Amino acid sequence: MIEFQNVSKRYPNGFEALKDINLKIEQGEFVAVIGLSGAGKSTLIRTINRMHDITEGTLTVDGTNVMELQGKSLRIFRRKIGMIFQSFNLITRTTVIKNVLTAFVPELPWWRAFLGVFKKEEKIAALEALDKMGILDKAFVRADQLSGGQQQRVALARTLAQNPQIILADEPVASLDPVTARQVMDDFKRINQDMNITVIINIHHVELALQYASRVIGIREGTIVYDGPSAQVTQQVLDSIYQGKREEAAV
Repeated sequence: MIEFQNVSKRYPNGFEALKDINLKIEQGEFVAVIGLSGAGKSTLIRTINRMHDITEGTLTVDGTNVMELQGKSLRIFRRKIGMIFQSFNLITRTTVIKNVLTAFVPELPWWRAFLGVFKKEEKIAALEALDKMGILDKAFVRADQLSGGQQQRVALARTLAQNPQIILADEPVASLDPVTARQVMDDFKRINQDMNITVIINIHHVELALQYASRVIGIREGTIVYDGPSAQVTQQVLDSIYQGKREEAAV
């Protein structure tokens, strides 16, 4: 379980991105976080794996106080949490399988990481992750020869190779065309349902959020203004979240 207790995040320039957040997310949920640009969506999900440190309050994951983790304990903790980005974050000039194998680098002795030496079981795990994403046939293709949707699937395979309990996705379909975006969202839904992995997506596309997520969290100016089932999101709720600026929200 992920739990925010009176969590706030203030940046050095004084901007308060999160204001007194109280929130619980159970294992296996599929949650979409929606709101205007700058509302605090990315900050919210990035505090979960300590990409951003909170300023006040308590944030726990499976009973572990995230802010108390340091060094090796923080690295081990982050292994449980996969992170997917809009830009895919792949090494485009190398093969797909080598990209997936980078999931194991944080646990390798320095010399294996430096030389790119991987054990047989690590290679098998990487191939199995690609198979789960339906792109095993692309294992030895250079990443820059793939479509955007295929590159995002490689990023998902790399995350699955970590055997995560949680996947955080920061605008994962923002750069994809509508058809491909739905295909990638189908992948997230399948991973969530078949593997019981918690999926938390910061997403700009309201329609996709309501269609795929079972729970929606609406953020406005660093404050949660809606937290409930996607099926209960009304036009009034959306007006509250977007303050009448729905032109900034893709539908």
